[in-house]
Amino acid sequence: MPSRNSKSVYFFYIRFSSMGKIFHDFGEYLILLGRMFSKPEKPRMYWKETFRQMHDIGIGSLTVIAIVATFIGAVTAVQFSYQLRGIGLVPMWWVGAIVRKSLILEMAPTLTALLLAGKVGSNIASELGSMRTSEQIDAYEIMGVNTSSYLIAPKILASIVVIPMLVVISVFLGIIGGWAAGVLGHFYSTAEYVRGVQDYMKNWDLVVMLIKALLFSFAIASVSCFKGYTVKGGALEIGKASTQAVVLSSIVVIIINFFVAFLLLD
Repeated sequence: MPSRNSKSVYFFYIRFSSMGKIFHDFGEYLILLGRMFSKPEKPRMYWKETFRQMHDIGIGSLTVIAIVATFIGAVTAVQFSYQLRGIGLVPMWWVGAIVRKSLILEMAPTLTALLLAGKVGSNIASELGSMRTSEQIDAYEIMGVNTSSYLIAPKILASIVVIPMLVVISVFLGIIGGWAAGVLGHFYSTAEYVRGVQDYMKNWDLVVMLIKALLFSFAIASVSCFKGYTVKGGALEIGKASTQAVVLSSIVVIIINFFVAFLLLD
């Protein structure tokens, strides 16, 4: 049987080797981003790829974002309506303010980002992983193409442009969902809900929402591109890279969400 000391040594070896791999991957991630910012030889090709990615990310995700945002707003309105009714002597127009505030600062940007981390992130990682394992990326590099720029930069740029738009749409649809649920449930009138939505509106809340959306966009696209671009192996490794891209980008989104809320909200 192995001694207690040998078990301790083995434990620390596993622990430090895992930490070393994390730092190694983070270094490769930064190097890949640095190579991405090189000047393209044919900008027209890059813009064409960027618009294609914007279509895939935006139009391809619009339906699921619309459904989720509408029902999130409706559920939020119904839950708070029941709570305020239970308290009594509380104006029901508060529900409109609560739905607006929660959607703008938290639910719309965060839930949209987490949904897109699963849908867009896995697609990006799978696409680049397939190109890597089928040696298409190697063929591009032989032809002198900067693959880290041509294949990654359009995806990140498209995400930064489109995902904030999806967040704004999700806020709008969530507010509509809250209005529909409250009116159909006879919790409040349209005038009361509109008053709550407009009450004490802060422009800074919108700024924080857009900052979150931009940071989330970059995190999802860059992490997913890195995981797909650096795949080694076959179909099994592509599946693992796709799963890792979703999990890691979701974790990064949650961490960014905390620091933005901690530093920027007053």
